[in-house]
Amino acid sequence: MSEEVVNPENSEAAEGAPAMGAEAATSEPSVEPDGAAEPAPLPLTVILASGSPRRHQLLEEAGVKHTVRLPQAPVDETLEPDQLKDPAEACKKLAERKAGAVVQELLAENPVGMFAVIGADTMVVKDGQIFGKPANLSDGKHMLRQLSGATHSVITAVSLWLISAPDPEKLSMGFRTFADESFVTFKPLTDEEIADYLRKGESFDKAGAYAIQGEGAKLVERYEGAYDTIVGLPAKKLVEQFPDLLQAK
Repeated sequence: MSEEVVNPENSEAAEGAPAMGAEAATSEPSVEPDGAAEPAPLPLTVILASGSPRRHQLLEEAGVKHTVRLPQAPVDETLEPDQLKDPAEACKKLAERKAGAVVQELLAENPVGMFAVIGADTMVVKDGQIFGKPANLSDGKHMLRQLSGATHSVITAVSLWLISAPDPEKLSMGFRTFADESFVTFKPLTDEEIADYLRKGESFDKAGAYAIQGEGAKLVERYEGAYDTIVGLPAKKLVEQFPDLLQAK
């Protein structure tokens, strides 16, 4: 099978992804001059390369039919020091790795059809420091103390990979990655308020140790930007950039 495979570790995000419209159109097949009908348009299958219930819900609420698929092996999320200097680019790199891992497994199955694979990563950033998921209770407490009474940014990057495979011998692929940023201001928090929030147990799989869509909303004074970006997937912006996702079967 001839493959045009893009390695996210060795390539920058593509300036433009292949257009979905031609493949996802639902018009009647036309007839060539010799009387042969054109092949029927390929149905689009959307795959969310994330186990996050929040991202699944946001994509569902945006009207995008999809399945969830995680890579068989954990994705390496380590970043070099120079990559950490630019949080938005670091976030994009991780989103590409997550989507790319599922893409590689999908390609190994010799797929036939059209597939859109979506990977995402979210980072909380304050004063240039990246806050990931807390390793333990003490780490969560430290993060929330740092965020207390201050404004931080939340960056969510999305990487969308489009695979067009009319048959196993004819395959083309491209991807596009973007990042969206919102800003969140926390109320001044006492140690007692931080401890009370951490006892609720929703901190440990969240960047920055809080969930704005849960009890963490009580920690927030205000936010600017897209709410879904803070939650973990700028679904509205994703659909605006790739409206054919709404045609998924």
